[in-house]
Amino acid sequence: MKKILAIAIGCLIGFTSCELDFFPTDAMTPDQLKSDPGGALYATDGNYSMFKDRLPYRGETSGYSGNSYVRHFFQMAEFPSDNICLAGRTSDPLYEANTYKRDATVRNVTYLWWIGYRIINGANSVIESVQDGASPESDHLKGENYFLRALVHLNLSTIFSKHYSHGRENVGIILRRSTDTSVTQRATVGEVYDLIVEDLENAIRLMSNGRRRGNAGYVSTEAAQGLLSRVYLYMEKNQEVIDLVNGMLGGADAASKLEPTSSFPNYFANALNSRETLWAVAHTSIESRGTSSIGSMYLTDGQGWGEIYSSDPLNDLFELNPNDVRYSYIKPQYVPNSTDYMVRWAVKSAADDFYENEIRIVSFDAGSGKYYFNENGTNVFVETETVNGREQHYIMLNGKKQVRLTRRMYERQSWPKYFVTKFSYQDGDPMLSSPVMLRWAEVILNRAEAYAKTGKNTEALADVNVIRQRAGLSGTQLFSQSNMRGYTDILEVVLDERRLELAFEGHRTFDVYRNKRSMDRRYAGVHPWEIIEHTDNRIQYFIPLDEITVSNIPQNP
Repeated sequence: MKKILAIAIGCLIGFTSCELDFFPTDAMTPDQLKSDPGGALYATDGNYSMFKDRLPYRGETSGYSGNSYVRHFFQMAEFPSDNICLAGRTSDPLYEANTYKRDATVRNVTYLWWIGYRIINGANSVIESVQDGASPESDHLKGENYFLRALVHLNLSTIFSKHYSHGRENVGIILRRSTDTSVTQRATVGEVYDLIVEDLENAIRLMSNGRRRGNAGYVSTEAAQGLLSRVYLYMEKNQEVIDLVNGMLGGADAASKLEPTSSFPNYFANALNSRETLWAVAHTSIESRGTSSIGSMYLTDGQGWGEIYSSDPLNDLFELNPNDVRYSYIKPQYVPNSTDYMVRWAVKSAADDFYENEIRIVSFDAGSGKYYFNENGTNVFVETETVNGREQHYIMLNGKKQVRLTRRMYERQSWPKYFVTKFSYQDGDPMLSSPVMLRWAEVILNRAEAYAKTGKNTEALADVNVIRQRAGLSGTQLFSQSNMRGYTDILEVVLDERRLELAFEGHRTFDVYRNKRSMDRRYAGVHPWEIIEHTDNRIQYFIPLDEITVSNIPQNP
């Protein structure tokens, strides 16, 4: 049996290495997979497909067009953060994610939970059916499934339970170590993370003698190591992070693992073939989701809703260095051929609890060198001040008001349009991408954060500078202990660099709360104007009511 399975896998790898479009086969039992020499391979490719496929569930004959693991995960992870601005109400379940309105029946919550455990079950079927040591190919295949099981357990844990740094004994998610689902109970957060570490160690061991089966749509030893560096960071095992990343690099320059500066503006459109990508959910040109894609909410370009913009705080951070090539993924929609400038400031909506914008077109006064507008017969000048080393604008109008000064922009219901293109333009399609789940830039920043937390400040800043240099920054735009650019805390430098580099990729919310920091969302957008503390129970989504009803496990508080 071992020999037959190894031959079958070896023959099929060449045939399937470029496409991940198989139907999910997670319903196959381990015994059925063992009886079919190619079954484990097809089941594994089906497991990959479930990250992107739109599958019917809850008795539906056809799936909701917005249902996919990656779409729901990226929105549920990123939209509670301070990186995005939702410009107007929407019936899409992303609204609940953006506004911290917990609902145990909303579609993104129920689908992500359901499809997550379906992927885990599919991975368990392969893990149970493939014997260790049959061949490097079968070992690699089994290792891929350990990786997928670990990733989904990690994602579900960060969405539905408290962070590891808040306590190992907090109630976690359901653990599925096998296809036996006769017992359903919530494990502790510590137990969940222990299994994730064990799975990734197994993935690394099993894949170490093989090679990735194709492009970055398949996982590899490096992908498992990279994910383990994230897990160790979340567990506050900082020396383990440092040792692991050093081992991954093997003495190589960290910059050699990154997409070059010149091609980085097109990195996400070509992520599957980049040396930087450790794993992305592969989509082909025939799998464009159109207005149901991740990119659709961030962009309008012939199609797309374009209702999610980069936030003012994030734009402020980017605008400290306007030549930062990462800023090229944010597209301010300036009115073409207009020489006008505008100022805006946040005001509370008269009808709801969110803040919208007051906008004024300004003129330039050559005598004072300032922009101004006329309000009820009085000229109001736009003044400039430096706050914490950063230049800001303000006006004196019924009291001091911080304002943003920009070229005249198109807007949606008072929110200027800052489109985001990290999930667009694969094969030239504005709605198509292969969402990046793990890349080298994150791994380097994982090490930077671990260095900062172990007092290795020089090393932490060196890693930050590798990322900044790739972003096209140089000279005084780089950090040193004698040039902190207004910062007083090395960790704060690292976290802001993570914010800039990994914006919209599903890290910011977790980075803030796992580090026991507060989320300041006091800026204009369709969300409450508030600071959310890391102890707030709203951070954890409710467990789906379907699960609570069937298994009677406890709900999140």
